[in-house]
Amino acid sequence: MKNRRNFLKTAALGAAVFSLDSVAATAARAQAKAPVKGKPIVISTWDFGRAANEAAWEILKKGGRALDAVEAGVRVPEADPNNHTVGYSGFPDRDGRVTLDACIMDEHGNAGSVAALEHVTHAISVARLVMEKTPHVMLVGDGALQFALANGFKKENLLTPEAEKAWKEWLKTSEYKPVINIENKSYTPTNGATAFNPLMLPGNVYNHDTIGMVAMDTEGNLSGACTTSGMAFKLHGRVGDSPIIGAGLYVDNEIGAATSTGVGEEVIKIVGSHLVVELMRQGYPPEKACKEAVDRIVKRSPSKAKEIQVGFLALNKKGQYGAYCLQKGFSYAVLSKDVNNALIDGKHHF
Repeated sequence: MKNRRNFLKTAALGAAVFSLDSVAATAARAQAKAPVKGKPIVISTWDFGRAANEAAWEILKKGGRALDAVEAGVRVPEADPNNHTVGYSGFPDRDGRVTLDACIMDEHGNAGSVAALEHVTHAISVARLVMEKTPHVMLVGDGALQFALANGFKKENLLTPEAEKAWKEWLKTSEYKPVINIENKSYTPTNGATAFNPLMLPGNVYNHDTIGMVAMDTEGNLSGACTTSGMAFKLHGRVGDSPIIGAGLYVDNEIGAATSTGVGEEVIKIVGSHLVVELMRQGYPPEKACKEAVDRIVKRSPSKAKEIQVGFLALNKKGQYGAYCLQKGFSYAVLSKDVNNALIDGKHHF
């Protein structure tokens, strides 16, 4: 009888402990999912990210949504005729056609994307409409254009005289066939002509080919946007990482957000931005997570990695940010109440 009473007391005590543990675990999960207020902040790639940040900040400082901020921000370089790597005045493909890629992602995990879009400057705004008005994530080519025109966008010529001149100069020495790594180093033609080095074009377009932006608003919610005209003189139909959710951009509102820039083919192969966010989920700070992603690229293709540029930029739920890249020269812009749109040099592998 005594043993039975002891057994019942032990069982009751164990049940009580289990119950307390369950309550604690439930409370911890609820706390993790509870809204986290935060200080607004916006970060973006390259020096032209500073002007983009200013536009985004106008929304964030008034308590606006991060999604609205990143869309407004990247629309600035999309419309800049002096920026030949994003939107209007972007360098064309080998056929002389300017094709744009973009994606956007909000705090709820919703995403929209367009690829190989022609004749519309603000690809990012079309991507947002894909997210909000269709059951799809991505529209491409003629379908993306048809959708844009049906939603009020005007058809326009994106090939400016300066970009057309650069394309025609490239055509003098190019052979019209795929050439490995022509985007990243001088190509020596077989007809005896002097090689044209696209890396000498204004803005070093083969490294500075994207604007990626992520932001946190006053509610602690994250969103991101990424937009580009892609690599100059690419094969018609080529799509890089920029419009691909998980490669060029990824947002997880419980953890953080990341974006990328550089040679998109290498980013796609490691699903780069998603990798960075997942590493932050494991406890990596943003810069270390970006470094690990860069190291993956080096490990996959050590010799090729020395000839190209890839950079990652990340922001976590705490408002901490960081970046890392393959080569020296990648910079990113940060704007918050504490940081006055500073341009920061990303740490690099080589």
